[in-house]
Amino acid sequence: MPKRVLAAGLGGIAGSVLDIAVLVACVESGMWVPLAAFLGAFAGAGACFLANKYWAFRDPRPLSLRQVGSFGLVAVGTALLMALAMAVVCVSLGVPYLLAKGICAVVVFLVWSYPAQRRFVFVAA
Repeated sequence: MPKRVLAAGLGGIAGSVLDIAVLVACVESGMWVPLAAFLGAFAGAGACFLANKYWAFRDPRPLSLRQVGSFGLVAVGTALLMALAMAVVCVSLGVPYLLAKGICAVVVFLVWSYPAQRRFVFVAA
């Protein structure tokens, strides 16, 4: 596995700490699991962005509105895909929400988050 993918994955894990904390807090307070998954994924996006910009992709460029906007769109796409995946895996299949979160996070990272960040957010990095 290339170092950049591994570093981006580790950055994603850092963002996931916040993501999971929000998910658990929301679900345990009675929120619908897919909505909680969306909010958690969006909350973890900031930590993930910083880890990817400065560590995984080693992007020396100053922050720009274009880059933050592109990341925001990727993050919203990630959050929507997580909500959809959680609806299928957790709600429809009955997998416990924390296990479902782990499964869905790996799949969404590999098929959407990493490729989209590489193509649209950290293009020149």
